[in-house]
Amino acid sequence: MELNEIMALDKQYYMNTFGDRTPVAFEYGKGSTLYDKEGRAYIDFLAGIAVNSLGYAHPALINAIKEQADKFTHCSSLFYIEAQAALAKRLVEHSCGNRVFFCNSGSEANEGAVKLARKYFNRIGMNKYEVISAQNSFHGRTLAMVAATGQEKYQKPYLPLPDGFVNVPYNSLEAVERAITEKTCAVLIEVIQGEGGVIEGSMDYIKGLRQLCDSHGLLLIVDEVQTGIGRTGRFFGYEHYGIEPDVFTLAKGLGGGVPIGAIVARGKAAEVFDPGSHGSTFGGNPLACAAGCAVIDTLTAEGLVEGAEAKGAVFKEGLDKLRAKYPFIVDVRGKGLMLGLELDPSVSGRDIVRSALDKGFIINCAGRNTLRFVPPLVIALDEIKALLDALDEIFADCQKGNA
Repeated sequence: MELNEIMALDKQYYMNTFGDRTPVAFEYGKGSTLYDKEGRAYIDFLAGIAVNSLGYAHPALINAIKEQADKFTHCSSLFYIEAQAALAKRLVEHSCGNRVFFCNSGSEANEGAVKLARKYFNRIGMNKYEVISAQNSFHGRTLAMVAATGQEKYQKPYLPLPDGFVNVPYNSLEAVERAITEKTCAVLIEVIQGEGGVIEGSMDYIKGLRQLCDSHGLLLIVDEVQTGIGRTGRFFGYEHYGIEPDVFTLAKGLGGGVPIGAIVARGKAAEVFDPGSHGSTFGGNPLACAAGCAVIDTLTAEGLVEGAEAKGAVFKEGLDKLRAKYPFIVDVRGKGLMLGLELDPSVSGRDIVRSALDKGFIINCAGRNTLRFVPPLVIALDEIKALLDALDEIFADCQKGNA
């Protein structure tokens, strides 16, 4: 179909949750590049919002999916599933976790983690159910995770929200400590707030949360949906802070584009779920888990986690140079290949996104006017340099317009 036909069908048949989308439809991808219906190339610095960790058409991922599809794509978890067990083993070996549960998305993973935290205390006769999360966070679109997400724009249309969630300022240990009550069971946190605009948790804050949870007997849950699977230059974002969460959640990059989520727990938290207490029809299906195994094996074999750290350092240095050159750039933040460039309100981030697209680069705007860069981990240094040059040209035009 031509683009105009696709747009017409979408307008007639699809619920209008995305408004007027960018008028581009992609035909195929290769490496870090997508090609639209007219054959135009776009270097992708969004990766399906931090999902396509191996980029497009990576042979290891394609072969794993094909091989599993040739066998069977789905099997009930009433039976043992080879790929499911293999992926769980890989996640435990690369993390502080002891056991894994698979689901279909980050929202499901976070919701399951909250269920785990409540059951952790319920099974020992303690009525603890409140979860403290941060303002400006994002934990998913289910009703409970909207309550956990500390952003009014996501919450207001769905009031009243489920009880048991308290949102406090990010990077404030004092705010968390004030919010703890006899009903608190867990703290749910992102070590870097992605949708909130690539806001980094300070070292003192993240370490302090671990100590605070220990002193009050609470579970620390780290949402690694966007920061996990090599994105920040470590296999998991919590590793930057020298702490171990009781539970952490995954999705996005884990399947390289195939939907999958995971809850990973350690110690006593890993033993909470017992038969019948949680489940999923599609979670941990053979196809998704085969993709997950291919992603983790490829990250290791090709040194992509270390590469994310090295390439991210070059990328961030280039963004810092742009910041020094243009006064309307407020800040540069992030780790590895999860970076943000915040703009003064005088410059529209959305306009910059459109200008970048015109030059053949896919980026997006998150949080308060922050350009977000979460490219495939296979992105090349010359592709990063090309984007930096394009941004320099765009910002120069902005500066002329503001003069």
